[in-house]
Amino acid sequence: MASQSSRRNPVLIGLAVLVLAAVVWFAIGPLKRMVAPRSAAPPAPAVSVTSAQVKREDVPIGLAGVGTVQAMATVTVKPRVDGQLDRVGFVEGQDVKAGQLLAQIDPRTFQAQLQQAMAQKSRDEAQLANARLDLQRYEGLIKENATTQQTLDTQRAQVAQLAAAVKTDEALVNVARVQLDYTTITAPLSGRVGARLVDPGNIVHAADANGLVVIRQVDPIDVVFTLPDGEFQRINRAIQASGTPLAVEASERASGQLLGQGKLILLNNTIDTTSGTIQLKGRFPNPSHTLWPGQYVNARLVLGARDQALTIPAAAVQRGQTGTYVYVVQADHTVASRPIEVAEIQDAKAVVAKGLAANERVVVDGQYKLKPGTRVNETTATTTVADAGAAHASAPAAGAPAPRAGNARP
Repeated sequence: MASQSSRRNPVLIGLAVLVLAAVVWFAIGPLKRMVAPRSAAPPAPAVSVTSAQVKREDVPIGLAGVGTVQAMATVTVKPRVDGQLDRVGFVEGQDVKAGQLLAQIDPRTFQAQLQQAMAQKSRDEAQLANARLDLQRYEGLIKENATTQQTLDTQRAQVAQLAAAVKTDEALVNVARVQLDYTTITAPLSGRVGARLVDPGNIVHAADANGLVVIRQVDPIDVVFTLPDGEFQRINRAIQASGTPLAVEASERASGQLLGQGKLILLNNTIDTTSGTIQLKGRFPNPSHTLWPGQYVNARLVLGARDQALTIPAAAVQRGQTGTYVYVVQADHTVASRPIEVAEIQDAKAVVAKGLAANERVVVDGQYKLKPGTRVNETTATTTVADAGAAHASAPAAGAPAPRAGNARP
């Protein structure tokens, strides 16, 4: 029995060791897998964005409003005498010069009236000459007591009467000559003519309401616009400080393209209490006719300039719950969200008061794909604000739309 027991003990001990080793193996295996270092995840791909450099430049300070283009002067050309319209001397839609022939009315009736008035004047002048000779005779005879004083006085009265008649005839001749001149209708000013309102062959009258044609002076041309009445003091101070007329810019409403630069000629003498606005008028040279009567434009009154201000494209400015911010491209090609203070936004350009430094780069397009720390790839980087704005305008679907220009105070 003792020998059998001694033979079974090593077997049992061996089995126990195997069981214990198996238990340890299965217990330590998962633990090793838990503490074993995981393989590194592949880095996220870089996001393609458009960026622009923060630029330092002189920026004009201005106020923007919506304006209407008006002709500097508008004249409805009407006949001043009645008669048949013989011919017109203009082509519809052409430019005319002051004094240019526009129309001719049949002059024959007025020529006859002038000749009649001149004949009447000649007859009265002859009678006046004869009466003066008789007066000289009577003055000689009275000295010799060969005539009476009454006869002399009567002759003097007749001379005065005939002299007055001659003056009346002169006036009638002048009236007839003016009436004849009215048959030739000339342009009272230089400008662009519109559609012809009466065709040759028609009888025209001085009382006609429509006239023959309308002339509008389009070079120079005016833009009338309004600004909030709360800006009156700023405008008034700028006018007093400048000493010269303030500059006014007109741009196309849809594209923002600059159409002309002019001068302020009117700050109206009253504020419209119904709309809370004040009316202003700018005058623009318009040789290329980029401004046209009746056109709606964006008008901007330039009050001064910011010297060496920091500017970025307006499309780079983002708005969040805490205010405005931009994505700044860092040296390691990642982006950081940075709060900024915007002084003014105009003409797709933002003036930054705080938060940025010159030559830093900000994201103009593609912000919706970014968060702080995102790696970026600047595919169409620009070096100037103008270039950045142009790139953004040419590809509006690539990112968020640019904020509209406002009237933020500097």
